[in-house]
Amino acid sequence: MEIPAVARVFERPADVLAAVGEDVGPGSWVALTQQRVDAFAAATGDRQWIHVDPERAAAGPFGGTIAHGYLTLALIPMLAAEVVTFEGCAARINYGTEKVRFPQALRVGRRVRARGTVNDAREVAGPAPGSVQVILHWTVEIEDLATASGVTAKPACVADTLALLVPAG
Repeated sequence: MEIPAVARVFERPADVLAAVGEDVGPGSWVALTQQRVDAFAAATGDRQWIHVDPERAAAGPFGGTIAHGYLTLALIPMLAAEVVTFEGCAARINYGTEKVRFPQALRVGRRVRARGTVNDAREVAGPAPGSVQVILHWTVEIEDLATASGVTAKPACVADTLALLVPAG
């Protein structure tokens, strides 16, 4: 079993400029619970039975309840915080998401973790001089102890996230 990497720390926004192509992670495994899925369903109003009805979902196409795709995407900030941090920022602003895919359904009870790559970083005109836009490519892996790699062949989610790093002071 692979041991999670220590978080990659960028001391200031400009430090990420030299890290394009660098991998971060993987992080620790986090279990997806029915309670988390139910809370997401309540927050979004998406109460489709494949997410919230374990009895009916057991006889459905996935053999049990699954996470909403957008819940899986929404887990990325939590999973990513363990593997990459940006210090020296007055703010780290979510600037958007690109190329989101959900290659495999994420069953409740499974464990996931994040692995990423710094795809791009560039200085941009922002709220402060020295602001940097960074694009991170994330893979949300699903644990599978039956494989040599410890992960399923297809991830639960792949997404490119954009963040605006605003330097402090």
